[in-house]
Order: sequence, then C-alpha cells, then structure tokens
Amino acid sequence: MLGMWRNLQRAILGEEIDGKLPDRVQDAIKRQQTQSEILIAWVQVFIVVTFSTLYALSPKTFAADVMFAPVPYALMIYGLFTALRLLLAYFSKMPAWFIGISVIADMALLMFLIWSFHIQYEQPPSFYLKAPTLLYVFIFIALRALRFEATYVLLAGASAAIGWLILLGYAVQIDGGMAQITRNYVEFTMSHKILLGAEFDKVISIVVVTLIIALVIVRARRLLIHSVAQATAAEDLSRFFSPEIAAQITHSESWIEPGTGESRQAAILHCDLQGFTKLSMERPANEVISLLAEYQSRMVPVIQKHGGTIDKFLGDGILATFGAAVSTEQYAADCLRAMEYLEREAATWNSERKAEGKDPMTVRFVSAVGAIVFGAVGDNSRLEYTVIGEPVNLAAKLDKHAKDENATSVTTREALDLAKAQGYTPRAQLELREARHVEGVNGTVDLVIFRP
Repeated sequence: MLGMWRNLQRAILGEEIDGKLPDRVQDAIKRQQTQSEILIAWVQVFIVVTFSTLYALSPKTFAADVMFAPVPYALMIYGLFTALRLLLAYFSKMPAWFIGISVIADMALLMFLIWSFHIQYEQPPSFYLKAPTLLYVFIFIALRALRFEATYVLLAGASAAIGWLILLGYAVQIDGGMAQITRNYVEFTMSHKILLGAEFDKVISIVVVTLIIALVIVRARRLLIHSVAQATAAEDLSRFFSPEIAAQITHSESWIEPGTGESRQAAILHCDLQGFTKLSMERPANEVISLLAEYQSRMVPVIQKHGGTIDKFLGDGILATFGAAVSTEQYAADCLRAMEYLEREAATWNSERKAEGKDPMTVRFVSAVGAIVFGAVGDNSRLEYTVIGEPVNLAAKLDKHAKDENATSVTTREALDLAKAQGYTPRAQLELREARHVEGVNGTVDLVIFRP
C-alpha cells in the first residue's frame, strides 16, 4: 500500500529530491529565485505602464462629475509598491514574509478596485460582481509562477478566492440579504440580482486554476532542482574532463557503451618533465605535487588554446590529442604550432623559477601523426575516453628517444610535411635528422628537432 502511494505521489508530483542538497546547489537555486523576483517586478512594471496608458487613452464610461475615481489612485499605489519591489529585488534579498505580504497586497488592491466600482458608478454593490476586472486575478496568480514556488501561487489563489467571497458576502448583506439572490439566470444577467452559482463558479475556477498551476510548479521545481544539481555536478566533473570530451558525453545521441569508437586521423602530443621521477623521490610530497600543478597550469592552457584535448595526465606526463575528440582538417598544424608555443612557455616558466631562486626544469615535447581509434574503454561502471593507435605508441617511444637526441622538442618528418600542407609555417629553427633508429620501432624514422 505504501509503495502504491509513493508511486502515485511520484506520478503526480514528479521524482523526489534525494537527501539534502549541497550548499552550492542551494546557492544556485537561490540565484534563480532572485532572478525570478527581478523578472516578476519588471512584469509588474509593464502591467502598471500598460494599464495606466490604456486608462489615460480610453474614453471614460462614468460621469464626468463623479466624486470618486479610484483607478488612478490604485495604479499610483500599485506603481509605488512595484518600484519598491524592484529596488529590493536588485539591491537586497527579499525575505519570505515580504514576498507573502506583496502577494496579498496585490490581490487586496485589486479587490478594493473592484469594490470601488459601485461607488464610482453610483450603483448597488452587486454591480461590481459583474466586473470583468476579476479576470486580472489570473494574471497575478500566473505571475507568481515565475518564482517556481508553489507556496506563493497558493497564497495568491487563496487571497483571490477569499477576497471574492468577502465581496460577495458584502454585496449580499448590503443589497438586502437573501432577497437579492435569484436562481433565474436571465434575471441575473438583466438586473442587479445575485446568482450564487455564478459567483461560486468564479471561486471554483480560481481555486482549480491555482491548484493546477501549483501542481505544475511543484513538478517543475523538482525538475529544476534536479537540473541544477545535475548541471552543478556536470560543471564539477568538467574539471576532470576536457571540454571536448564533456561535449561528447553530453551530446551523445545514444547511451555510451564500452568498446565503441571511431577511426580518425589525428596528431598526438606528449609532454613530460625530465628527471621528475628522481625528483619526486628526493623532495617532500607537497613540493612535488605543487611543482606538478604549477607545470600543468602552464602547459595545459597552451595546448587547449591551439585546439588540443587533454586525454590524460600520466604523472608528470601530459597526453594530448589534436583532431581526435573533435575531427579537424588542421590537426597536424595545430599540434606543431602548439609545440612552438609550449617551448616558449617552458622558457618563460624557467626564467621565473630562476628569478625566484628555484632550479629550472627541462620539459620535453614530442608528437606524431597518423590513424588512431578514439572511443570509450572500461566497463559500464567506469568508462574513459581514450586514443589508441600507432601515433600514440610512437609518441611514447619518441619521448624516451628525445634524450638520446639531446632535444626537448621532437616530431617526425611525416608530421612536419602534413602540418605544412595544412598551413603551418614554422617559426622555430628546425633540424632534420634522417634515418634515426628509435627503440621499439621497426626500421628508421626521419626526425625533426625544434631549436629555440
């Protein structure tokens, strides 16, 4: 029975919110609420301006010598109240009690305006029960929906329903009591008689519309909270994924399964710190991690600026791809261009370290191009996007071989030729070293050394 009730509740109100929301999620929701209050205030400004303009331009339907014309006063009071709300919405947090009072004040002012019609037009109180101005209550009820809080919608609807019942009771009491009530619809429409059924229809309509909007808001609010929580989680997770990988995950048209991949032409870039392993064994842990973070904070932005995607961090190693996560036509050119700027960034970093009395660090950059497979590996409980292929293996072997070449930036002749074909113009001095024997590679490889 309890399970059926929960299923019914879930079907009507939407998915429940599990546990306490993190503070940052609650802060994000509060920011949404503040923006909603500003929007509501501006809508109210629009309403005041629109109604004031229409009232000023339209021909008046009451006698020119009437003693009391309440509309200008009501609009003026509502305009001042709206201006106060707008200022508070922008410059301070509006407390819940003030929002509640403003909701009731909106309805009270509208009901007062409707009540005043029988005085303005010198008619019995039942006259105002036929005023179409009652329809404005639905504007005020719907207006509260912009905040995504059902409480204020229910308060607006309750204020409207109670206000109309008070006006109905006043009209019955002042107009002669039960003698003023009729059950004849024609008599009701052609005279000042009161048809209780018609008035209760109005109240029921207000209540039903209020409940429907409140239900919609409860469901929408739960969806909003889930969405904000997921967006916050995605924002947090994006720090662990490159933007391109995050886009692959969020925009995938089907469920990502392990073992799915795509064949592409891409460039692979590998960066690492020479002698880092020995240094990590000799220095305190905090110093090692601080150095690693400092190094990565200098290299990663340069890679990303030139269209590279960080595939993974391997200790002091950074494996980046160009044209793998997002296919491009200038992947080789982007990669070699990035290598030049990485060399400059490494030189700047070492200059700053020397000025601070720290030892300089040697950073190596190697790259290779060719066919790769880009896709998801792992199992359904733990997936990872990665690249597989000969360029990845060659880059790893070139990283070890670069020390033998006494070079800090190494690529292949194949990569250079392809990069030039894609529009790359070298700015660094390049040295071609042909037919080099690289451990683990069959045959020889023509290498290109970047010189500062």
